[in-house]
Amino acid sequence: MTRETTYDDAAEAPVLTGTPNPPDAGPAAHGCHAGAERMRAEAAGANPELMEGFARDYPKGPHDQPQSMCPAFGSLRVGLRMRRVATILSGSACCVYGLTFVSHFYGARRSVGYVPFSSETLVTGKLFEDIREAVHDIADPARLDAIVVTNLCVPTASGVPLRLLPKQIDGVRIIGIDVPGFGIPTHAEAKDVLAGAMLAYARAEAEAGPVPRPAAAVTDRPTVTLLGEMFPADPMSIGALLAPLGLAAGPVVPCREWRELYAALDGAAVAAIHPFYTAAIREFEAAGRPILGSAPVGAEGTEAWLRAIGETFALPASKVAEAQNAVLPAIRAGLAAHPVQGTVTVSGYEGSELLVARLLIESGARVPYVGTACPRTRWSAEDVGWLEAHGAMVKFRASLEDDCAAMEAVRPDLAIGTTPVVQKAKELGLPALYFTNLISARPLMGIAGAGQLAQVVNAAIANKDRMATMRDFFEGTGTGDTAGIWEGAPNVQPDFRARQVKKLEKQARAAKAAEMI
Repeated sequence: MTRETTYDDAAEAPVLTGTPNPPDAGPAAHGCHAGAERMRAEAAGANPELMEGFARDYPKGPHDQPQSMCPAFGSLRVGLRMRRVATILSGSACCVYGLTFVSHFYGARRSVGYVPFSSETLVTGKLFEDIREAVHDIADPARLDAIVVTNLCVPTASGVPLRLLPKQIDGVRIIGIDVPGFGIPTHAEAKDVLAGAMLAYARAEAEAGPVPRPAAAVTDRPTVTLLGEMFPADPMSIGALLAPLGLAAGPVVPCREWRELYAALDGAAVAAIHPFYTAAIREFEAAGRPILGSAPVGAEGTEAWLRAIGETFALPASKVAEAQNAVLPAIRAGLAAHPVQGTVTVSGYEGSELLVARLLIESGARVPYVGTACPRTRWSAEDVGWLEAHGAMVKFRASLEDDCAAMEAVRPDLAIGTTPVVQKAKELGLPALYFTNLISARPLMGIAGAGQLAQVVNAAIANKDRMATMRDFFEGTGTGDTAGIWEGAPNVQPDFRARQVKKLEKQARAAKAAEMI
């Protein structure tokens, strides 16, 4: 038999061979897969103020591009969770497809607008005209309070000027932001990009005159605005902690509707539960609001946080002590009733890694390593000091390599981390939990947080023998491209591998030489 059996003639279709892009074709030709350094340089030429702001607010880590999901998912998710807010993306089609898919995977339940482009529309400025036309088309004040337009990597590198869009159309606010992968290291910080832009717009509105009251109930007590996404029960727990002090929990930023922004700015103080919201903190400070770091996690964390609240509001020490005594015994009892025994490494990119580590240590666990992809800020100093005093090494802007190296060195009873860290741990026969879905999706604050992690953590640690058994069962099946069961020895083709290595090394040298020109 000399001919392959087929069911149609698709295999006979001619293959068209394209031509490589010229060296000076610009970002549109290279797309989002172009070198981050090159796109960063092009963006710096097109909009130097933007890139200087990114470098100041979101300092780069050890890699030139994020190791987690596209950062724009963070700002996209914030916009999609807000009522009466529409979202439009401008970027490569593959990026928009991926972002739209993952947003609906996480339950967006609404459409994501997209303005496509070509090299011609990008270079001639037609893309900006198309974006402006799209904004005018959907700006319906009966349905919308705001429209968020987001530039992804290629439009940002090309300098598409969203700042020239109208500030409002028939009362619908227009918010234009740039969220490139070469400027924003994590999707957690991209949430701050949009939150900061919205707070800046809302603050300008409040300074210009009266603004609408929030739709939710308004308390006559001073409020504490909560900064950073958290489990839905946590704001209620914080509110219960504040009530004996005559205070109330304010809105959570990022907000769920536009009017909440006014209430957030009106808060008497801001609790930076997630301390890396640099742009949002800048707006609160401009509004004259004091900022508090850390959070009420565990007994010691709750005691210190309530003390800081008392100092911020100049409350009598006796009143603060009364509030502490009302909750600390219950928190200590909850921690004692649900102990965690074992060594745990913690890593992730959500921004709450330090808080989770604190709660685990107060539950009895040994936590020698805490890695977060987010940056160090002055609002994280208290948590860092506490963790280091309890034997933990804290690594900011931790890379995947950092997290895996720590996990391999410590060989913990449980590794909490991102998907590739969990995968690596299980390959080594170590129990592991995915931080985002299994850890951050639980209450952490106050009485409700005490003992919450123990059940899932202890159950995972108890699976250590099962993991070892599975590893022994699959021993010898190979790894990587030799994984599986083979009738004979895998054909690894070392000569082909050697040629590919040389080819990659040559490309790397050429790219390095191009950077020096």
